[in-house]
Amino acid sequence: MINDKLLNPGSIAIIGGSNNIHKPGGKLVKNILDGQYSGSMYVVNPKEDEVQGLKSYRNVGDLPPVDLAILAIPARLCIDAIQVLAHEKGARAFIVISAGFSEEGEEGTKLEKELVEKVNAVNGCLIGPNCIGVITQKYNGVFTSPIPKLNPKGCDFVSGSGATAVFIMESGIPKGLTFSAIYSVGNSAQVGVEEVLEYLDESFDPETSSRIKLLYIESIKNPDKLLKHTSSLIRKGCRIAAIKSGGSEAGSRAASSHTGALASSDLAVEALFRKAGVIRCYGREELITVACVLMHPEIGGRNIAIITHAGGPAVMLTDALSNGGLKIPKIEGPLADELLSKLNEGSSVANPIDLLATGNAEQLGLVIDYCENKFDHIDAIMVIFGSTGLAPVFDAYEMLHQKMLTCRKPIFPILPSVLTANKEVEFFLSRGHINFPDEVLLGRAVTMAHNTPKPAEEKIFLEGVDIGRIRHLIDQAESGFAPPQLIEALLDAAGIPRVPQGVAKTRKKAVEMAEKFGYPVVMKVVGPVHKTDVKGVALNVNTEKHLVAEFDRMKDIPGTEAILIQPMLSGIELFIGAKYEPTFGHVILVGLGGIFVEILGDVASGLAPLTFNEAYSMIRSIKSYRIIKGARGQEGVNEKKLAEIIVRLSSLLRFATEIKEMDLNPLIGRGDKIAAVDARIRVQKRRDLH
Repeated sequence: MINDKLLNPGSIAIIGGSNNIHKPGGKLVKNILDGQYSGSMYVVNPKEDEVQGLKSYRNVGDLPPVDLAILAIPARLCIDAIQVLAHEKGARAFIVISAGFSEEGEEGTKLEKELVEKVNAVNGCLIGPNCIGVITQKYNGVFTSPIPKLNPKGCDFVSGSGATAVFIMESGIPKGLTFSAIYSVGNSAQVGVEEVLEYLDESFDPETSSRIKLLYIESIKNPDKLLKHTSSLIRKGCRIAAIKSGGSEAGSRAASSHTGALASSDLAVEALFRKAGVIRCYGREELITVACVLMHPEIGGRNIAIITHAGGPAVMLTDALSNGGLKIPKIEGPLADELLSKLNEGSSVANPIDLLATGNAEQLGLVIDYCENKFDHIDAIMVIFGSTGLAPVFDAYEMLHQKMLTCRKPIFPILPSVLTANKEVEFFLSRGHINFPDEVLLGRAVTMAHNTPKPAEEKIFLEGVDIGRIRHLIDQAESGFAPPQLIEALLDAAGIPRVPQGVAKTRKKAVEMAEKFGYPVVMKVVGPVHKTDVKGVALNVNTEKHLVAEFDRMKDIPGTEAILIQPMLSGIELFIGAKYEPTFGHVILVGLGGIFVEILGDVASGLAPLTFNEAYSMIRSIKSYRIIKGARGQEGVNEKKLAEIIVRLSSLLRFATEIKEMDLNPLIGRGDKIAAVDARIRVQKRRDLH
């Protein structure tokens, strides 16, 4: 695992170093030399006596003792080289650039396994294989370009893809983003993203460590470890943004429940990130823009002032912020009038504050001062200031620089003229600032950072949850879809409210139940999985004659075993479901219910076990939240009651992992009254797994 020999080596050997800087081995040597590495540096090349001014050894066995070895030789030669380096030269850190391992098939997988065994035998650290390398404050151990500006307070960046890491750095560097360390883990044979996070967490120093972590992840091998260390780092004051690529919905095609059709490994990732407090991004520019936002002080509220000299970008920024739930409050009153009197005729201070194209540096500083000191309801300031092409804007950018040094409220500079004012922008970046050239990307990034919840608490809600009863019921259950009686018992044991119901196999029993519940009632077939698809549901059955007719019709539906009778409820139809995802655990979904759950696909996901705060966050993040709150005069649903049901369901699943799919669809809610009307549970016992 990660050790000091990797991060701070006293000596480095490049195996396969070359004079040809267009080859990986040659570029590695050049990058390390250009970075002015202060330790001892050696090269192994069987055909050269000198490589880029360094003595070249003909074979690994001729090397002096070395801390770190970087290998850029064919895969088949790596095993013997590491054997010598580890056991004869004392190397304890290895970066294997070489490809030709598990990414190329069975033979490569065997080689990779042997590679790990050789390194583990000496308790060493292995990065790769099939990676671009590592950059630390000590050395530039990569064979690629560009090499970013390093800053201990910059971003720690961990990537599962070397090429993607390069492209992400290429996006960040022109904006002024700096990096503390870059880890390209390649095939993650020994050290993957999770292990780097583990190191960053366990070695975190609040005085010296970077507080911004960026992740590009292609596969999550250990969700528990990822959750543990990301949430721990965030609790210590870090902010983390991540891309997880490669989500596939192919596994949901044969699913038998609404949840199964909706849930995917990608929703499991979404739930994991939400639980950890990680900001999820979907592209390189988005990740970099979020990173740039995180390098600024955190916004204390939702109210943003926009200062601009161009109307269009300010309108687009306003839309982006408003769509994400932030506010651009109107600025008015005596102080606003006072400020307006000091600006050019035609200016506006309503917010956005428009200086017009004739606005100058002095006026820019004046407006910032008012937002900072006099407009108390403003929490952050965004400044759009480009070039008209008529005159340089050095003075405006110098003013912006000075204000960013002294203001308490965060200031986000949007300097879009990266061509016509490129010298001024370079001047501004040279002062240690970051530029946001695109106002819409900035608006979205700010809202993503602001709306991402904090890490969830590490506790399970157990009040009124009968764990012993749940385990007894599951232990006695058979694999397959649970019968109504078992579903009722499980919901009762978890304290989840349900509508009363009964199962009738005869007309007489059906009539007795309907009279007991009182008309109108609902009738549903027992047996077929998707009742609606086979016309196995009858609503608003008002009379005995109607009930008997529906009973006879439903009994003829293929697969029908009995008829379920329930009282008819009215209210908002809701949906809560869960699906077990291997390695992740249960992913819980919430949204509108009935047929809308699949038509709209408007669901939020969470990872069991859930806290109340997580449940509230899920409810409030769905697009149909306003319906749940109550819209157009219709009474809404008590959020606290709905959140409690979500949490209780997650607690049930925590102690019944044999439940692989579960739907509560619909729940009918109105005010404080919410009850599950229909439920489906699929049990899979370990003994029945194939």
